[in-house]
Amino acid sequence: MQSYESPDSAAAGEKHVAAPIGADTATEALKRGPTGALTLSIIAVGALFIGWILFYFLLFMGRGPVG
Repeated sequence: MQSYESPDSAAAGEKHVAAPIGADTATEALKRGPTGALTLSIIAVGALFIGWILFYFLLFMGRGPVG
């Protein structure tokens, strides 16, 4: 039976781990918040809303009233 040795993780070496930062640096970095995620979510929701409006006016309104 063969024995399997797992390879070392890339994070196990010190050269792949970031240097620790101070509390002041962390506070400064977190002041602005996740602006990129907020921007991306606004764009995605806006695109969905515009798509819904287009479907409503171009597809449903073109067929006329139901009944």
